[in-house]
Amino acid sequence: MTAAHQQPASRPSIWPVGDDGRPTVRITTNPDAIRVLTSAVGSRLLPDTYVQDGAPVLVEAVSGAGDPAAGDDDVALPLSAVQLRPSLLASLLAEHLNVVQPEVDKQGNHVEVEKSPSLSVLGSVLSRRSWPDLPVLRRIISTPVLRPDGTLLQQPGYDPATGFLLAGRSDLEPVPNQPTREDVEAAKAFLLETFLRDFPWVSNADRANYIAMLVTPIIRPFTRALSPFGVIDATMPGSGKTILSGCVGLLVGQRVLTWTDSEEELRKAITTVLANEVGVVVFDNLEEGTVINSAALARLVTERTWTDRKLGTNSDVTLPNDRLWLATGNNLRVGGDMASRSAWVRLDPDCPRPEARSGFTIPNLDTWILDPANQAIVLRHLLVLILDWTAAGAPTSTSVPQMRQFTRWAQYLGGFLEHHGISGFLGNAESSRDLDDDAAEWRGFLLRWHQLHGTKQMFAKDLRATAEVDSGIDPWQGSFPTTESGKLLSAKSLGRKLTGQIGRWRGDIVLRSVTDTHTSSRAYWVERATSSS
Repeated sequence: MTAAHQQPASRPSIWPVGDDGRPTVRITTNPDAIRVLTSAVGSRLLPDTYVQDGAPVLVEAVSGAGDPAAGDDDVALPLSAVQLRPSLLASLLAEHLNVVQPEVDKQGNHVEVEKSPSLSVLGSVLSRRSWPDLPVLRRIISTPVLRPDGTLLQQPGYDPATGFLLAGRSDLEPVPNQPTREDVEAAKAFLLETFLRDFPWVSNADRANYIAMLVTPIIRPFTRALSPFGVIDATMPGSGKTILSGCVGLLVGQRVLTWTDSEEELRKAITTVLANEVGVVVFDNLEEGTVINSAALARLVTERTWTDRKLGTNSDVTLPNDRLWLATGNNLRVGGDMASRSAWVRLDPDCPRPEARSGFTIPNLDTWILDPANQAIVLRHLLVLILDWTAAGAPTSTSVPQMRQFTRWAQYLGGFLEHHGISGFLGNAESSRDLDDDAAEWRGFLLRWHQLHGTKQMFAKDLRATAEVDSGIDPWQGSFPTTESGKLLSAKSLGRKLTGQIGRWRGDIVLRSVTDTHTSSRAYWVERATSSS
């Protein structure tokens, strides 16, 4: 542990220090032991202790975690916060303190004997929820971040202003708060002309969006903005998707998850991973053509906290949602509410064997980025650009598209990119709408409806009757909504689906509805926007 983690140098005089350098704590009866040990823990007599959500925790190094061997490996942080339990507290007391109890020996002499308090005593000590003198630990981070006041947290150790504990990077030198123009130009040249030069971006927007994703975890405490779900998509395997996601994860820590279409399993995975101290969560290498359509995920990315049942219990747990969420895959699509809650990075190598390409500016980038010294190079250049932006007042953009809950994110990241002359941010938003599987299906259905029935008002049961295939001819040409097994929806189910689409424009076409006053049933019809020309 660094000195920045340690308890204050001065200790209350009631804890005399023995010859071995350990403070002496004297206890007598069990009630006295509870009182004395509660005071010892609360005054931070044990080093590297903090409080999280009302519980004392120990921050310690993780042994045997190992360095990642590839960009799609989990990247654990070098430190971990462990809640104090009676057995751990007993171990810490034995290591750092002399806990003694007065006794009378066989000769009748009064002596002090080192004791390990009972687990019941230690459990009583840890049962309280108020520890006002322990520093509050909000997060462990591995990368410098912008504080809410716009200053850079880059000194390793505990930061009282944010409650963050920064695990130091030995290869990263301090970055000046006001970088020189030469440093800024060199940082931008490295990022654009070296580090990201050889990726087959579909457009400038894809490169700009990726840079925004790189920067997002670092400036999130400053922007306090929700960030959209990031989709890194390619037309072919071997295009560099995992390298891109891994570069983010190697800087801020990552957990790599397997995608599942089960809402229940996805919800459990989200709850589990939010308890980990990592900056990015990646659903890596989704099956080709996967449609990302999840109500749980759509809810997650629009909320600052995530509440769910704690695994193995009947109680709920609320966790901060301060992660960047990404998915990688080939020819991915989105559906439902995820369409408006995603930002895209698209790659297209436009060749039959992308993995065989050569002549890269940084050869073997996938292994180059695994070296902590090279990660520090990338990180330092990013921090130079960030601090140059904040030195200019952290200007925001007024030209980015509205993104509902993510507009604040878009304004800040757009301002950062514009400040450095990096164009195209979110410029692929319109073309990405073509990747909205749900919207495409509904538009096709509504267009066919308009072709068949114009603006005629129809009840759900009558509309369904028109989809009955007669003599093998499907008048809807496969566009009519069906169940997952391909069967026609019942009139009731069709009505529910239609009601959920009322007034929602799909391009230039929209579904309308009116309630029949005699039957209290809804009648539906389709309208197309008239050309302004």
